[in-house]
Amino acid sequence: MRTFSVVIVAAMAAMGVAPMQAQAHLRALGRLEQLGDLESLRSLESLTNLESLGSLKSLGSLKSLSSLSSLESIGSLRSFESLADLGAVLDGAGIGRARSARALPASSSFPDDPADSLYRAAREALNKNDFKRASELFQRLVEKYPSSEYAPESMYYQAYSLFRTGDEDNLREATDVLKSLRKKFPKATIAGDAGVLLSRVNGALAKNGNADAAEQVAATATGKGDKSGSRSARNGCPSGDDEDDMRVAALNALLQMDAERALPVLKTVLARRDNCSQPLRKKAVFLVAQKSNEETADILLNVARTDPDGEVRGDAVFWMSQVRSEKTLIALDSVLHNSKDPQLQDKAIFALSQHGSPKAMQMLRDFAMSSSLSEELRGQAIFWIGQGRRSPENAKFLREMYGKLTSDDLRDKIIHGIAESGSEDDRQWLVELVKDAKQPAEARKKAIFWLGQQRRTSVSDIAAMYDGIKDQDIREQVIFALSQRRESAAVDKLIDIAKHDTNRELRKKAVFWLGQSNDPRVKQLLLELINQ
Repeated sequence: MRTFSVVIVAAMAAMGVAPMQAQAHLRALGRLEQLGDLESLRSLESLTNLESLGSLKSLGSLKSLSSLSSLESIGSLRSFESLADLGAVLDGAGIGRARSARALPASSSFPDDPADSLYRAAREALNKNDFKRASELFQRLVEKYPSSEYAPESMYYQAYSLFRTGDEDNLREATDVLKSLRKKFPKATIAGDAGVLLSRVNGALAKNGNADAAEQVAATATGKGDKSGSRSARNGCPSGDDEDDMRVAALNALLQMDAERALPVLKTVLARRDNCSQPLRKKAVFLVAQKSNEETADILLNVARTDPDGEVRGDAVFWMSQVRSEKTLIALDSVLHNSKDPQLQDKAIFALSQHGSPKAMQMLRDFAMSSSLSEELRGQAIFWIGQGRRSPENAKFLREMYGKLTSDDLRDKIIHGIAESGSEDDRQWLVELVKDAKQPAEARKKAIFWLGQQRRTSVSDIAAMYDGIKDQDIREQVIFALSQRRESAAVDKLIDIAKHDTNRELRKKAVFWLGQSNDPRVKQLLLELINQ
């Protein structure tokens, strides 16, 4: 009885209750040192695998929950590692941060300059997005004060304002202004920004069919154009999202051009092997994926096979997920069965899962069934089948596959995948798994956990599991599942267990979890138990 009272007092303390009887017990416990018997509450152990969420770095602190063990099946979420590189891929493509327009260069200040008031008026118009007036004021400043300290910046901002109007005549005028700026003020700090802006303006003109502008974009993107103003040209190799580099800006401009004109340029970039070309090839891979046509899949597959850089190869396979074609499936199948690189194969599995076609899903199912492949890759395939489109075919496949497997790890992934489907047939399959005493205890526990998480599983369903099972270990998991539900019926069942179950350990378990509840009935129960 003493051990049982200790559990009750601990539960009341967790609730902030301090009746005289409880205080007496707590003092006798000497800082709760005698709670060693609570070790029997090992059902909390099933949360240990929350550490597997460590790959989600923002949840790193969840490692402190390692003592809570009943979420063990969440370990299957480590399959999200398939997406671990997504942020890096997007950053490498220059789209890691949403930008409607690149931030403008910092403004200079020369209060004693005779053009100061006019410059500030022009900047105010620019800040208000009044691009027509801003371009006129900047032009007036340059014409009136050609030797002003503000002249180089004013030419830049005049061109930028013209560019933002989007009018084709203004775009052509902007190119003239930028060329004049680089000629008149080649050593000005803003000359490098002028080269980048010129690439953007040329991209907009090329989109409208300007052949000369398209040629300039292609020359700059492939490294044949003028890079003299580029900051990266002066300081070293560009990064994939270095918008101060003219080559990167030119590649971004290709996004505005049609596939027939953009792809030849991108193929030239992808063929480069010089030291500074890796970031440009990464961006080119992304751009190729956005230009979907009959050639896209072939280009990406060739990159996946031949590029000397692992990141570029991985990006090529990853972005195949965006290309909806039969050729893409052939390319992905080739990577899956011929590549010796597990990371590439992992990305191919993800790309297949995103393709959306019945054939792609069948390929994924075939891959999952192949016993000649690594268990880890098969597990990834199973995960994405479970996460993919809810279809009777996928659900039936997973249920049938479960009985053919001997690997506990793969079985766990199937249980998770079936739980994710949300269908009544799959829910009933999990219920039968729980009832089947021949199944491994851990598999039954995981099924209980996932059933408890589903809103369509009623508290009465969970209570019925408890009543129909005799195994103490499995019953402990059911108690935990009840404790995670907010319905009053769950508290009713836990109170019933705490009062009437013949197994003392299970009663202690129920009392512990009741101690985490704010239900007013629990306080009364705990007082009654203490006063027995």
